[in-house]
Amino acid sequence: MTPYFKLSGSGNDFIALVEPDADPTSAQIRAWCRRGISVGADGLFVLRSTLEGASMEHFNADGEPAGLCLNGARCAAQLAFELGWAEKDLTIETPAGVVSAHRESLTSIALEFSREVLAPSKLELETNGRKTEGWVVGVGVPHFVVPHSAPIDLAPVQEMGAALRQHEAFGELGTNVDFVRYCGPSTMEVRTFERGVEAETLACGTGVIAAAAVALSLDTATLPITSLTKGGFHLIVDRISASKSEETWYLLGDARLLSAGSLMAAAELAPERPDWSKAT
Repeated sequence: MTPYFKLSGSGNDFIALVEPDADPTSAQIRAWCRRGISVGADGLFVLRSTLEGASMEHFNADGEPAGLCLNGARCAAQLAFELGWAEKDLTIETPAGVVSAHRESLTSIALEFSREVLAPSKLELETNGRKTEGWVVGVGVPHFVVPHSAPIDLAPVQEMGAALRQHEAFGELGTNVDFVRYCGPSTMEVRTFERGVEAETLACGTGVIAAAAVALSLDTATLPITSLTKGGFHLIVDRISASKSEETWYLLGDARLLSAGSLMAAAELAPERPDWSKAT
């Protein structure tokens, strides 16, 4: 049996392992994250205590590591606070750098992280015979932000998101795809097709930052920006300082501990996803 915690960051859900003897294998992560067959989650992170605070390693549902997941980092902070590792403030080491977390409440975490968010670059792509114009943004992980003027519930997230995510323009690793409706200078609605999950998730922290970065680059945004996610939660984005070499970003939103338990042996026996026959 493997002890675990289940957490949600604005609807982005995670399995967490605290100081395991060894990191889980890719096969275990894929099995545990498979919905309907095992616990199910958008990803998994490993949390460890350090002299400075905590460290986390994040893995997508496909078992592959991801350098940065801001909703995951907020959940990691909430769990560390719940475990008594800190009371209100905590630093977390991630593969993409150190983030600082502040506990607002049992269901709210504010995160600050300093890094250069790559300037948005305009790009037009063709997929399924349809041209899509968007912006390439790097926020520790790649994003392709697609402005959407119609109601956001009409955005073709599953169809176009899947096609754009694997477009050859983004190389072998692909990209996350964010459909964004800018509702005003300080509000937006964001839906994300996440790489590694290979589906739309209820929220994406780095996607919200990427969408805000596009609005700021076009001089159409007033900080702070409030983003409504598919999970029904609001994520608040701010840029505290900006320079050519470094930017400090702020992300506030829901992060909650849902449950704790043990992963049984059968939880990692999930089969691989079916490779349906193409024969007619």
